[in-house]
Amino acid sequence: MLQCTAVTLLPPDTVLRLTAPGTDSPEDPEPYVLCELGEHDSTPTGPHTEHAAYLRPGRTPDSPALWFFWTGSGPEPTHRAEPAPWCPAVLRRLDSGLVRRCALFDHHPASHSWDVTDPLGDLIAERLVSGDSPEG
Repeated sequence: MLQCTAVTLLPPDTVLRLTAPGTDSPEDPEPYVLCELGEHDSTPTGPHTEHAAYLRPGRTPDSPALWFFWTGSGPEPTHRAEPAPWCPAVLRRLDSGLVRRCALFDHHPASHSWDVTDPLGDLIAERLVSGDSPEG
């Protein structure tokens, strides 16, 4: 399943909270976020699913992470930023011993993170892994 392509600007209060002293965010956040869910229904006229973007981790690996949720588009989408526990789903590959946890929040809609494909991210990662560099 392809990744949702919804993008929105972060509201100023959320950016301030992310950059406040005492937060675990070492760098300035991007002013926008991209939905990390698989493609989903987000039409404003019917039942819809909130878009969701991961903002920062919790204090420990198992503690809730800060997520940004929004619906709608245009100048004033409905939004909220709040901690959400991690999805408990785990993918185990018996042939290789690989164990992957879902990288989304608990009770997320649609597919788990390992089933969501980001073609642009995959293309960028492929070029970086192959040894290509911008310097030539």
